[in-house]
Amino acid sequence: MTASDNNHKTLKHLKKPRSGWKKYRPKVWLLSLKTHLIFNKNLRLALLFSGFLLLFTTSAIILDYCYPLNLPHAVYHSTAHNRLNDGSAQNQSKQTKKQFARVVVDENDRLLRTFADNNGIWRYPISLSQVSPLYIEALLNYEDRWFWQHYGINPLSLLRASYQNISAGKIISGGSTLSMQVARILHPHARSFTGKFQQVLRTLQLEWHLEKSQILQIYLNTAPFGGTIEGVQAASYTYLNKPASTLTHAEAALLAVLPQAPTRYRPDLHNEAAQRARDKVLQRLADFGVWSQSEIKDAKLEQVYSASFKPQQLAPLLARRLLNQSPTQSVIKSTINTELQQGLQELVNAYMVRLPKKSSAAVLVVDNTTSTVKAYLGTADFANSKRFGYVDMIQATRSPGSTLKPFLYGLALDDGLIHSHSLLADVPRNKGQYRPANFNGAFNGPVSAHSALQRSLNMPAVDLLDRYGVNRFVSQLDNAGLHLSIPDNQPNLAVILGGAGTSLAQLVQQYSALANQGKVHQLRYLQEQLAQPKVTRQLLSPASSWVIQKTLSGIKRPDSINTLAARLSKANSHNTLAWKTGTSYGYRDSWAIGVNKKYTIGVWLGRPDGTAMPGHYGGITAGPLLFKVADQLPNSPQEIIKPDNITAEMICWPLGTKYSEDNKAFCQQKHQAWIIDQVIPPTWHSADSDAWQNGLFNYWLNPNNQRRVSIDCLVNPKERKQVALWPKVLEPWLSKRYQRSTLIPQSDEQCAETLLSSSATLNIVGIENNSIYRRSGKNGEAPSIVLKTVGGSGKKSWYINGEFRYQSENNESINHEFSSAITGGAKVEQGKQQIIVQDQAGNTDMVMITLQ
Repeated sequence: MTASDNNHKTLKHLKKPRSGWKKYRPKVWLLSLKTHLIFNKNLRLALLFSGFLLLFTTSAIILDYCYPLNLPHAVYHSTAHNRLNDGSAQNQSKQTKKQFARVVVDENDRLLRTFADNNGIWRYPISLSQVSPLYIEALLNYEDRWFWQHYGINPLSLLRASYQNISAGKIISGGSTLSMQVARILHPHARSFTGKFQQVLRTLQLEWHLEKSQILQIYLNTAPFGGTIEGVQAASYTYLNKPASTLTHAEAALLAVLPQAPTRYRPDLHNEAAQRARDKVLQRLADFGVWSQSEIKDAKLEQVYSASFKPQQLAPLLARRLLNQSPTQSVIKSTINTELQQGLQELVNAYMVRLPKKSSAAVLVVDNTTSTVKAYLGTADFANSKRFGYVDMIQATRSPGSTLKPFLYGLALDDGLIHSHSLLADVPRNKGQYRPANFNGAFNGPVSAHSALQRSLNMPAVDLLDRYGVNRFVSQLDNAGLHLSIPDNQPNLAVILGGAGTSLAQLVQQYSALANQGKVHQLRYLQEQLAQPKVTRQLLSPASSWVIQKTLSGIKRPDSINTLAARLSKANSHNTLAWKTGTSYGYRDSWAIGVNKKYTIGVWLGRPDGTAMPGHYGGITAGPLLFKVADQLPNSPQEIIKPDNITAEMICWPLGTKYSEDNKAFCQQKHQAWIIDQVIPPTWHSADSDAWQNGLFNYWLNPNNQRRVSIDCLVNPKERKQVALWPKVLEPWLSKRYQRSTLIPQSDEQCAETLLSSSATLNIVGIENNSIYRRSGKNGEAPSIVLKTVGGSGKKSWYINGEFRYQSENNESINHEFSSAITGGAKVEQGKQQIIVQDQAGNTDMVMITLQ
């Protein structure tokens, strides 16, 4: 009997188990398996292979877990491959990953500023789609033609390299594919057979985890290009001063060969060797028929020059700020326009030549439609310590000077306190110890709101703020996003003249409301913010914002000439800039901010250390630069549209009412004003609170002698009359026909007149108006005057050329010598001198004298 027969008999016997066979079933199964393993060779080989495969797979998983790939940070987190499990990620974080240099780009993804990684390596992140196809063609056809077909290792290349190395007796070729080169970049090794084996294992690991396109992208980002330059994007900017997306045939071939010998082929050091290597690549591409002969011929004509371009430093302070705000991003995409930024930087550099030492400048340009920042110059000369080039003056808190005035006038318009041409008083103001003055040191008497804002007069603004309410004004600005820094958080009237702190960024943000129907949109610096809804707050109504911008657009630009052609050109222009200047106390800050339909521009000039720049102020220092910046911008073809609830109406002074509704006898001056919702607030001033000094003055007239009588006078007949009076604080500035002495008849001697108080009139005595004072001889004493008044009530405050000088009691005289008079830190110059006195009731008188 043969073994097979016995085997058959045994199997036949197993198929017919005896009674109780379930009890011994496991033993039967094991016996059957043992028999199969002994007599079935194929089964034994299959099980052996499966065991080996299981062992290999288990070992590979364990090794992969313990020795994860050292992927670049950005690539590691962007990969969608599921085989990078959590455990591998945890171990990955323990290794030193390749970090990218962080870059800030403009609105078109062009470099603004770059920041090297922690090791000082310049490696700019770039995706496969951002690289020129010419470079990809040159790279793959020169380095690894079968990259898309093999699994990381090309056996033919390895055999060829091995034969060359054995023949030469040394390593002259590695036979590495691009995948193998990436593995060596991520995990450097010695140039030995052991190192090559490690490289092969890492390559297999790389191919297991990543797609081909991801491996190629790692190469594009990490390949060495000489010195501290890694990645094709960094190399393209360093050696060619252009992005890798715009490479020519010659440039693509040069960068394709450079990683083979980064030191020997560096074009900035060895341009001839680099050109020979480039031509070798071009010839191979010609042999393979990748590029045409004409393209190869033209490419070889391009010379390789020894050049190395430093990383750009455009908007450096903004770039650093955005970098700090986005700590996890490698590429920060800003809204800056590179051409505009470069042009304005050159403009500012040229402009600063005329300014004093230690001075700086800041310029901010915002697109009103999108609220995006298009140009950001935080300093005049970055990194120049003599100009404090590291200080960002766009974000610095400074005194705004008069730049807050447009918001006050706009809020007063919305509140119905004024219309565009309301009668205001530019006269001395006393609020306790606070005695403000105008910038030019003089008072102008009656002015319209329109003129007061255009001329940036201080006294009307202080008076208007007092009527509107200081705390209310500050709160309105705060609600709209303008957060003022105020000492002890106690707002006072000085706020409107710069007695607070804010930044250029906040001011530009608020001024943009004049082009956006009174809405303040938060400034946007990043492209990603464009997909988000605007953060909007309402500062002014559409109507008041239009009136304010219309008023500010009527201010002449600093370099304008007053000719008929210039006026006609301005009238037909659709690119008129509404602008406002400001100067802080002591000439420390010069401001100019302009708005048109498309852009809002902010300019600051001064010294970052807070020291003064005497002789420099908004109108002559910041204003010209503002218009030079505006001239760099595209013309805005559209005007800001006037809301339907604004009408042009003729109003009358001194009452401030509508002409058509007014008695013509009360209309002493006519002005065309912009009226909102048909609301025409009358002229009013706190100094006119006395009942008899309201706008209309009622009295009884004796028609026989045209004298004024009281109502109980026995003279008959009597006629009741009315006359429109100007605010009494304006008396010294009014022409004779508008003064009360002319408008109100003298009292009839037949009747005692009790309607007027003798204290209502305040007069300077002893000084004739328009008189001339001279020194008595060449060596004689300087002229002096005696300051004395009659009438009025309470203490008298004296102002000489707009500056408060003295305070006198009733019947007190003060001797004033001009030789010792100091105004603004300098002796009084010869010429006209304005002398004003004001009592505690608001009565005012003024005389003008001339010093010779």
